[in-house]
Amino acid sequence: MIKEAIATGDTVEQAFEKACEELGVESHEAEFEILEMPVKKTFGLFGGSPAKVRAYIKSSPAEAAAAYLKKVVNGMGLNNIEISIQEEESGALLSLTGEDIGFIIGHRGETLDALQYLTGLVANHVDNTYYRITLDIGNYREKRKETLEVLGRKMAAKALKTGRNCSLEPMNPYERRIIHTAVQEVEGAKSWSEGEDMARHVVIGPEEGERPQRRNNNYRGGNSRSRGGQKGGNRRNNGGRPRSENTGRPAGTSPKRDSVDAPLYGRIDRKG
Repeated sequence: MIKEAIATGDTVEQAFEKACEELGVESHEAEFEILEMPVKKTFGLFGGSPAKVRAYIKSSPAEAAAAYLKKVVNGMGLNNIEISIQEEESGALLSLTGEDIGFIIGHRGETLDALQYLTGLVANHVDNTYYRITLDIGNYREKRKETLEVLGRKMAAKALKTGRNCSLEPMNPYERRIIHTAVQEVEGAKSWSEGEDMARHVVIGPEEGERPQRRNNNYRGGNSRSRGGQKGGNRRNNGGRPRSENTGRPAGTSPKRDSVDAPLYGRIDRKG
């Protein structure tokens, strides 16, 4: 992305300085192109024309995102924030440092994720190509990753011990992928995702499926049938199709998994 300004002056230097003022940058931060050289008046009275200069600055997607983020955090009352840019493949990591900025992370990273999404929009509009932006504060991302890995292994062990499926809270694709990877390290356990959009979450269970629950054979004089005369095996919906225990999913069907290559957010295209 290129930001430019054109100005005139008695000399090239004067025109360049005026153009930089319009851009809001110092002269050493911009490049320039001479559009017209100054022409002196004949006999100091007739004709003549001023110098005309085009000053411009080039901005990368990461720099555009950082500039936008700076304005947002300033609007939140944080004026002493430093933003460092670390270029990565197909994107960049923006790390924020400063005093009293922990609240930017929000509940389990929700505020940080929202800011990451907005800065990603800005970065993607620079060259209209996919450019991944990641925001981090105090190495929060790595700490969160370690927490999720421990959670995934712990819930996998619980699922194997109880023989029941365990549902986790809704997470974004990046965090769900961390859980899936951690569960793969636990022999005998598997994981998949259920739900749509903001409610999509990970479910962890035994590879062989849930164990049948024990039933009381002495119920009403030893009758092992449930009300209505059905045995307490597979539950059926109104259409008569068996359902698996506690999942609401037809028995024998495979749950849809998240793509291991899915980014935190997909490509963002400009509308209109």
